[in-house]
Amino acid sequence: QCSPGRSECPESSMSASAADREPGIPLDNAKEDISGPTLCSGNSEIKSRAVVKYSAAPPPTSYALLQEKTDLKLPPANWLRENPQLGSAGTTILGSSSKSKPFSSFGMAYDFIDCIGDDVDVVSDSENIKKLLKIPYSKSHVSMAVHRVGRTLLLDELDIQELFMRSSQTGDWTWLKEFYQRLVDQKWQRKKKSKEHWYQKAILSKFLYYSINGDGAAEPVQNDLNEGEEENGAEEFSSSWPTTFTSTSSDAEESDPPKQGLRNDFVRNIMWTFEDIHMLVGSNMPIFGGGRYPAVSLRLRDNNKPINILTGIDYWLDNLMCNVPELVMCFHVNGIVQKYEMIKTEDIPHLENSTFSTRVVKDIAQNILSFLKSNCTKEGHTYWLFKASGSDIVKLYDLTTLCEEAEEEKCQNPFTLPVAVLLYKVASNLMLKARQNRKHYGTIRTLLLNCVKLLDQERHPQIIASAHYILSELFQLDEPPQEDGEESLRAGGSEDSYSDEDREEEEEEEAELTEDSDENSSYSSQDDSKAVAVIRSVGELSVPEKYKSTHQIRPSCAFPVSQDKEEKCRHVLSYVLKGLKAVDGTIKKESDLPAADPNTPIPLKYEDRTGPLQADQKHPTRSGMLPGSWQHRMKLQLFLKASKAYYVLSDAATNLLKYGRALRYIKLSLQCYDAYCSVSGTLHPQVLQFHSQCLSLCGDIQLMLAQNAKNRAAYLEEYSYQTKEDQEILHSLHRESSCQAFNMATDLAMDPEYQLFVSSKCYEAAYELLVSEALKDHASDQLAQVLKRLGNIRNEMGVYHMNQAAAMQTEKVKRSVSVAEQEMWKKSFAFFEKGMKDFEAIGDRTNTALLLCNTGRLMRICAQAHCAISADQSRGEFSPEEALYYNKAIDYYLRAIKSLASRESHSAVWDSVNWELSTTYFTLATLLQDYAPLSRKAQEQIEREVTEAMMKSLKYCDLQTESARQPLYQYRAATIHHRLASMYHSCFRNQVGDEHLRKQHRSLAELHYSKAVCLFLSLKDAPCELLRTLLERVAFAEFTMAGQSSSAAKLKSLTGAIEIMTETRYAFQLIHNELLEEQTEVTLFRITHCNLEPDPAESAESPDVASAPPSGLNLEEVMKLIGVFEPSFSFLLLQLIKLMTTMKRKPSNKDEELLKTYKNVYSKLLRAEKNAPLLSRVKLHIELLQQLTSQTGSDDTGTHS
Repeated sequence: QCSPGRSECPESSMSASAADREPGIPLDNAKEDISGPTLCSGNSEIKSRAVVKYSAAPPPTSYALLQEKTDLKLPPANWLRENPQLGSAGTTILGSSSKSKPFSSFGMAYDFIDCIGDDVDVVSDSENIKKLLKIPYSKSHVSMAVHRVGRTLLLDELDIQELFMRSSQTGDWTWLKEFYQRLVDQKWQRKKKSKEHWYQKAILSKFLYYSINGDGAAEPVQNDLNEGEEENGAEEFSSSWPTTFTSTSSDAEESDPPKQGLRNDFVRNIMWTFEDIHMLVGSNMPIFGGGRYPAVSLRLRDNNKPINILTGIDYWLDNLMCNVPELVMCFHVNGIVQKYEMIKTEDIPHLENSTFSTRVVKDIAQNILSFLKSNCTKEGHTYWLFKASGSDIVKLYDLTTLCEEAEEEKCQNPFTLPVAVLLYKVASNLMLKARQNRKHYGTIRTLLLNCVKLLDQERHPQIIASAHYILSELFQLDEPPQEDGEESLRAGGSEDSYSDEDREEEEEEEAELTEDSDENSSYSSQDDSKAVAVIRSVGELSVPEKYKSTHQIRPSCAFPVSQDKEEKCRHVLSYVLKGLKAVDGTIKKESDLPAADPNTPIPLKYEDRTGPLQADQKHPTRSGMLPGSWQHRMKLQLFLKASKAYYVLSDAATNLLKYGRALRYIKLSLQCYDAYCSVSGTLHPQVLQFHSQCLSLCGDIQLMLAQNAKNRAAYLEEYSYQTKEDQEILHSLHRESSCQAFNMATDLAMDPEYQLFVSSKCYEAAYELLVSEALKDHASDQLAQVLKRLGNIRNEMGVYHMNQAAAMQTEKVKRSVSVAEQEMWKKSFAFFEKGMKDFEAIGDRTNTALLLCNTGRLMRICAQAHCAISADQSRGEFSPEEALYYNKAIDYYLRAIKSLASRESHSAVWDSVNWELSTTYFTLATLLQDYAPLSRKAQEQIEREVTEAMMKSLKYCDLQTESARQPLYQYRAATIHHRLASMYHSCFRNQVGDEHLRKQHRSLAELHYSKAVCLFLSLKDAPCELLRTLLERVAFAEFTMAGQSSSAAKLKSLTGAIEIMTETRYAFQLIHNELLEEQTEVTLFRITHCNLEPDPAESAESPDVASAPPSGLNLEEVMKLIGVFEPSFSFLLLQLIKLMTTMKRKPSNKDEELLKTYKNVYSKLLRAEKNAPLLSRVKLHIELLQQLTSQTGSDDTGTHS
């Protein structure tokens, strides 16, 4: 007996929380984490910690202590019955346990997918790990398959005997058998297991059943089976690989080993950390209660055979892995129980005859792991680690490469599918994490590309389609949130490894193993050429750090992060196309549909975010897909992804002003959406929201095409072009839908009006979607955007029809208003009204003001259409209809100003409305003045109305604000003052009787003339207007003088008139400069850049309406004005000379000087050549006026008031 002593290990309760669980529950339901405490090895140098991730066994119950002399050769009554205490160990102990399954690690990997690739170094059956760690001590053969996923290695036993025997029935492993015979042992033949082997297995199994306490216990029964029969039974049992007692699979299904073996059949899965190595281990070791600890392992030993080092390592590792602190050993002689002995786990390495160093075992583990990691470098490849029985040499072969070299049909690697599925699952699991962190993207991409590389599209279309879908999801298209409501990722780099920390093995490129060079040269063998790597002697594994892994896990998995949107979308579409081809390949005809395997669905976690299917939609789609099938779900996702990619391409093309290309892409996007709708039973709100975005963009593009009609040929060329990829995607879409639903919206029309109409229909459809029942609680921002676009397109259509009406007006011969014109007005007005409602709905005051402004413009066009024309084609009186429409226009402009409230809200719009309002008042006043309706109104009333309108126009002339319009406003104000002065001048001349009124008119005329002159002087480019105003002012002074009788008063008036006349020198100077420029330049283009063009109809209708300074010099006007100037000037000089010479009082010296000057100027004026060129006449006038100026002393740019 082992002497009792205080344990150095904490107590371990293996699976307390599994107490109430029934055994045999499917793994997905029973999975849970049960953390056991860290186990401290007795050797303080070794660190070991085991955490149970899953356990199917109930809490351990005490073992039954067998009485001495119990005969273990007799089977107990409960023998081979299913028992939760023993799990699968009890029933498979006779045959091949789960260690013979070449896919056992995959079952575990699938269940703990989170750990694969990053957290765990090794996934394997505990038996395989023990076998590897015993290599230097054991002569037996080792044969294992190794697969790599990230930094994780999956190890599975390739039991040559078992597999080759099986290959003779199924042909699965024939290729491996041929390699084996070629590379290892040419004379392979099946080695039968000895009777002793089966005898030992049988009594161990019976011993375990005897040891069960409680309900499952049983008395011994008579042994009816002789030993020979027992052996045959055992063999028969073992040949049913890879099923266990729980399997109910049919023979047909059994012929597909990869799928059969993918279950996780271990009683418990443990996360074992041995030193710095993290392992996910599967174990079937039965654990009992009893002894000094809550958990013990039971072992049966033949008393005649001492424990050897291999057995010791076996027991020690089993207990470490399962966190079992104590071992109970039952000794027997020829099957008769002798005694029990208890050994603490940490004492096992020091047992007599089996002493071993735990440090050496640790070194072996680290060396083997480093050796494998350095040489099993290719993800998706199957490697074979092999050591022949009795040999010291361990070889590693790359079976995938050997298979490829053979290029024979029979070289089908049965690992291909499980490996591909595992790569897919790891990628799909990472994709869920990648939502939070884009550093996984490079990893996911590499995993999936390796996965796809392994698979045959005809045999595994579902995984291929799903892999391509996830690949397409890696490229962020700045799209709206996905259907599951998770936010799209915007930023984040990519990393080349699964690992978060910088691990040593990633720091350098792949390096050679550290071996002595003389060993390398001294050892050679012809079959080594096929091996990837060789361990020359198993003894090397015991040397600390003999092998170091310096291989970089993922040397080339950086994710290609392109900033170019078009490139990203092209990547997405290429993956979508590959996915669609994979799906389409499975649904060629209804009869060709492959029968789904009901037992092995591949769970595609990263999918189906489009909402539940309607229960009643069970009819096949156009191509023959059944709703709810994987093909159906996959197509939904691929169609939607393609639609989003084309949307982004279209948006990018719109930003580049490539509207033909943009329309082509949005057409493809809507065709994908159409196919999606054909296949989908219900439409998720997010999908509808995306659809409204597509329609809205389509509306934008059609609007831009309408506005850029001149580039139509280029747009048509862009629109007609199509890539091969686009054609193939379209071909796939046509399998499900005619894709005609959005033809009207996406056709490239030639008529701008129709394009505007289509654009408005797109926006209306987008709006209808957003206010529909499905979306009324979503996307208020989007609704505001669409309403803004609707208001804008209605404004565009209103403007279009308004311009049509204006064009009709300029073309018509008859002056009556036509029905067509009225129709245009009505259409235009209706669009403006609707647009205003749209903008008011979102509280957009600025755009509401713009539409009110445009409506005002429409009213002015209506007013122009109503102007009266007399029989001789001359302009008639200002009509009441004109007045009505001008006043309506004024109302709309005033509403626009009210809508804006202040200039701060939007200065440009405010200035524009202000200008239009000023212009309308000015036009109204001008027409009233020039074509006074004297048949309807009294002169005084008309004058009042003109004055009122002019003053209002003046009120809105913003002379203070510096802007491009400031000169226009100055010219407008000057013109208003000039016109008002002319009007009061006229009134003054014609007024008889009322002296008070005459005085008022005279002072008003003076005031306005002086203001007009002031403003024209500041303009510098209106010399004719300045000259005209000054001449009128001179005439006004002359008329005033005519009414005076005294010589002194007349002299004063004449002197004042001459002073006004001298001011014309500035105007002549400007005219002179202009004429010189015209002479020196052969051609002169003088362009005044104005933001606002005058209405063509308005300027055509009212040629005298001054709304902007004239451009260039009007020579005719100059000649006319000079014709007025010369006689007026000579008349003034003559009158002055006469008056001054006939004066009764004695003239002063100054007066005499003045008189002399006047005479001199007068004589020069009389002698001037009447037919002289204009330039010399103007020059003469400047000289004469200069002469007068220097004499009278008046400022040449001053004003007279």
